[in-house]
Amino acid sequence: MLKNILAVFAGIIVGSICIWGVETLNHLLHPFPKGIKPDDMEGFKNYIETLPFLGKFMVIVGYALGAVVSGFIATKISKDGKPTAALICRIIFLVFTIYNMTVLPIPIWFWVLGILVWTLVLAGYKLALNKNK
Repeated sequence: MLKNILAVFAGIIVGSICIWGVETLNHLLHPFPKGIKPDDMEGFKNYIETLPFLGKFMVIVGYALGAVVSGFIATKISKDGKPTAALICRIIFLVFTIYNMTVLPIPIWFWVLGILVWTLVLAGYKLALNKNK
């Protein structure tokens, strides 16, 4: 039980680091407007609305990388061969993704991909199982 809890925490942390890395690269390619403050939600919403397709799609790419890596790490640490830890990571990330999508002005395609992309934790799960063979 403790190993599974650790597996989920590790999956969430490593997956979050992957997402952060891709989003950091995205912000280098599509910088925030000058003068926007970290707590300026209206300014951030405006930034999201004016962000080009590639800028929005890079967020999905970050989610995809985070999903695969979190599923892989959670499965490797749990070592029980079951997808439980990976699926718990999926649920946690999905809840945060849906929250972000409800507070930010994003297009419908982002909603669809933003929900579907978290099934990729199962790809990470399968990769982890294949590495055991």
